[in-house]
Amino acid sequence: MIISGERRIGYDEIQARIRRAMSGFRNLGLAEGAPVAMMLRNDFALFEVVAASAALGSPVVPINWHLKADEVRYILADSGAKILVCHADLLPQIRAGISEDVKLLVATTPPELAATFEVHPELVEVPPGLTDWDHWRDSYPESTEPPRRAAAMIYTSGTTGMPKGVRRMPMQPEQAAASERVGAIAYGIKPREDQVVLINGPMYHSAPHSYGMLAFRSFCTIILQPRFDAEELLALIERYRVTHIHMVPTMFVRLLRLPQAVRQHYDLASLRFVVHGAAPCPPEVKRAMIEWWGPVVHEYFGSTETGIPVWHSAEEALQKPGTVGRAIEGGIVKIFREDGSLCGAGEVGEIYMRQTAVPDFDYHGKAQARADAGRDGLVSVGDVGYLDADGYLFLCDRKRDMVISGGVNIYPAEIENVLIAMPGVHDCAVFGIPDAEYGERLCACIEPETGAQLSASAVQAWLRDRLANFKVPKQIQLMDALPREPTGKIFKRKLRDPYWADAGSRGAQPG
Repeated sequence: MIISGERRIGYDEIQARIRRAMSGFRNLGLAEGAPVAMMLRNDFALFEVVAASAALGSPVVPINWHLKADEVRYILADSGAKILVCHADLLPQIRAGISEDVKLLVATTPPELAATFEVHPELVEVPPGLTDWDHWRDSYPESTEPPRRAAAMIYTSGTTGMPKGVRRMPMQPEQAAASERVGAIAYGIKPREDQVVLINGPMYHSAPHSYGMLAFRSFCTIILQPRFDAEELLALIERYRVTHIHMVPTMFVRLLRLPQAVRQHYDLASLRFVVHGAAPCPPEVKRAMIEWWGPVVHEYFGSTETGIPVWHSAEEALQKPGTVGRAIEGGIVKIFREDGSLCGAGEVGEIYMRQTAVPDFDYHGKAQARADAGRDGLVSVGDVGYLDADGYLFLCDRKRDMVISGGVNIYPAEIENVLIAMPGVHDCAVFGIPDAEYGERLCACIEPETGAQLSASAVQAWLRDRLANFKVPKQIQLMDALPREPTGKIFKRKLRDPYWADAGSRGAQPG
């Protein structure tokens, strides 16, 4: 069963809907391998579109629902998708980007999503003259085609150029079994067990997408939280006896900032497996969550391109503070120097990895970009880190974010992990800006908590007590709100670029 607000649907009913959608897609001329685009919030329709297209051997292209017309036009053109399924309230922002040769199917925005995102009542219903997803789907008989399986084509962030579609090769039978085993390790989800899975991250992201679809294929009870709210999450866990959740570290920080009385009010004893990824988690935050929720908080590390090669348990997190884990079944991780040689234990270099349980990939239509990302059959997405003597991986930073000040390599992520734990800091970003003497110096932009009284000197004092002096930013900027990418990540380029616009850089503007 899938539950969203006060609505619920059983697996028998949604599987029938999926088979009808399969027939409908075929009637539109969808050929095996041709993509189907969707711009949908987490809803029943999303599972229907993903499962129907995958069963026909066609990858779904999830589109970030923050994007606007020109951005959507690019993804539709680049992917070659000729079918787009979209929620009604999202249509106005992208309508101008949909060409006439794209078949548009519009899903009504359900009440819980309309309430959460404060949708104007006029934008909830399918506009006159457009094709209603529900009516269209139900006008077709259930397909009798044997189901295939195609992975989603996720478009990666375009912060360093135009987004690239990660398109997987067809999955072989032995890979399918291995992939399910890796999912059981990394996400804790196993087929047809008594599991109640809560999803609160948008499924246009790679990790929430794979997590949600694994839960769906495993016939879990799925609870959809339209948008993360810390106390509401606790209430949902208690109400539905949630056993499994996928989260990101920012959610942990906001949960830990709830008043103690609120944290103690809810019964969380049902939790069995909480997994997080997407960004490094400060060790003190991880420790506090384990102390509160128990040894159920686990972590993976991977990317859209690599799958999940690295994972570790709560127990390992306490033994190896700051690690993102070590290679699991099918996972390969290597650290390379710039000259292509392998780094030794504890030596920082560029991280290359791969999960062999998932098929290899291409960047759709961008063969050179795929070649540039590879080395010895592994893939780099620009992360820098090291393996310790026991094979545990530690991140230092994104390669493009590393700051070189006076010849010393400084990794902003380390500083951000300390800064986010400072009382009164809601979020932060640390990066390099031009310095006439040292080449670069550190700058920290901080978004304070509402009502917090912060000062540059207090921030620097907090950091100086916890980090070497050369890691303490010389410049502190307090901001009402930090700029964010559509994914919700802080858009460092918008913070950093003005400093470099007139100053040049150490060869080329970073990022």
